[in-house]
Amino acid sequence: MELEKIVDPIQLFKKWLSEAEKKEIRDPNAMQLATVSKDGMPSVRTVLLKDIIDGDFVFYTNYESRKSREIIQTGKGAICFYWKSLNRQVRLVGNLEKVSDEVSDKYYQSRSKGSRIGAWASKQSRELESREHLMQQVKSFEEKYNDNDIPRPSFWGGFGLKPEEFEFWEDGDFRLHDRFILKPTNVKSEWIAKRHYP
Repeated sequence: MELEKIVDPIQLFKKWLSEAEKKEIRDPNAMQLATVSKDGMPSVRTVLLKDIIDGDFVFYTNYESRKSREIIQTGKGAICFYWKSLNRQVRLVGNLEKVSDEVSDKYYQSRSKGSRIGAWASKQSRELESREHLMQQVKSFEEKYNDNDIPRPSFWGGFGLKPEEFEFWEDGDFRLHDRFILKPTNVKSEWIAKRHYP
């Protein structure tokens, strides 16, 4: 890929994601999210990219989960997409902040009723005494919200990662991969791309 043709890494990401949506068997929007605690202990898990809003990569979670606690403590994170069908990877590093209540409300209401009930029933990341207890919680909230009007829990919503660095990686023969990193310049919306050794 010619680096001088890369003007906007988000547009390039969207192009790669669109190509992955045609090839990946499931969840081409799956991404590994790495966070770190205030004590410097890293943690990683897979979440789903749900939107890109004003350049922020948005996902949703329980605000009382381990990932949320670490995000609130440090405000830092990294994301990695890997599409095996395309032999491509994209890595992002940046700051994380909560999205607005309006954005979280809109996405929450777009979810299935079961998923909305699940957000109420699951005390994410906390110890669970039994699977049966979780299902009892689900049943209890189904009875409480027996129609389709289920409000978003205040402890559930979105985060957006604002990239400060992109790395695009494409597989090459004999492990001579094509790898380039983009960082913002001092000029608004301008990025500089540099190729790196694989």
